[in-house]
Amino acid sequence: MSFDAQGDAGSKPKSVSRAKQWTDEVENLYRFQQAGYRDELEYKQVKQVDLVDRWPGTGFVKKLQRRDNTFYYYNRKRECEDKEVNKVKMLVNFVWGYNKKTSVCKTNVRRIRASRF
Repeated sequence: MSFDAQGDAGSKPKSVSRAKQWTDEVENLYRFQQAGYRDELEYKQVKQVDLVDRWPGTGFVKKLQRRDNTFYYYNRKRECEDKEVNKVKMLVNFVWGYNKKTSVCKTNVRRIRASRF
């Protein structure tokens, strides 16, 4: 699931890509997006909840409330079929190791420093 490492649930995603293959993360994103939310963070922010109902064992989302207050109930098993996987949006909210002052990723800085010697 996508998340914002800085803790700002209202932030806009930095980049968006489509899922290529099914995973547990893709399954849960599919369920949130089917209910009209970007991801779990947006759902929690809009609905003012701390926890999302999940199936024990699989950890898949069990129940979501849409913005019009109707409910979606999901099965314990996979619901995102292979033909639906590429419709799921994978969101990235934060680039790990990014230095805003120099606009250089820390991993690149290490490579540059290592190549100087």
